[in-house]
Amino acid sequence: MTGGKASLLQKACGAVLAGLSRAVTGVRPIWAGVKPNGRQRIYFANHASHGDFILVSTCLHPAERSRTAAVAGADYWKAGAVRSFISGKLLRTVLVERNWVERTADPMQVMLAALDAGESLIFFPEGTRNMTEEPLLRFRSGLYNLAAARPDVELVPCWIENMSRVLPKGALLPVPLLCRVVFGEPVALEEGEDRKVFLERARAALLALAPRKDGHRR
Repeated sequence: MTGGKASLLQKACGAVLAGLSRAVTGVRPIWAGVKPNGRQRIYFANHASHGDFILVSTCLHPAERSRTAAVAGADYWKAGAVRSFISGKLLRTVLVERNWVERTADPMQVMLAALDAGESLIFFPEGTRNMTEEPLLRFRSGLYNLAAARPDVELVPCWIENMSRVLPKGALLPVPLLCRVVFGEPVALEEGEDRKVFLERARAALLALAPRKDGHRR
């Protein structure tokens, strides 16, 4: 798990990946409902590619990038020595065990520990990559649980556009295509708000940032 200050290696790797990401995707952040201000945040985003969190991280100021970690599946990133080295030494990640039968640590406690260490998080509330024709899968309970446990952390929706075409499932090399990340207005859990109501509201806030077929926002 990443926590505290980024290592020099992680900072250097983050800068290199950000440069490569801009070169390949020309990524353009659109701060539509919020501005970068250094506040601790959970950036919750749609998820269709392993490159999604790199694109979000690229849009952040270097100082903020160095204290922001992506929540990712331990089953993928710990599978083999190479992935373990990348996720543990090069990238800023918070690895959670998704298999509830075999897990040795509660994913929620792992994420809360990262927040308590001062990290901002990049979080994918769908819980898995969306390989369907639907623009957004149903949200799992994680975002609600984080919002309830740490109400002072700002929840910022961000829509990642085109990354699934740049780095589709199974691809080893990216395809150069223009991408953008749209950051929306923060969402807060209201007092006494039902879990399902909150998750639907958060999902709607994220989906509202997606482009329509005519190129405009919903």
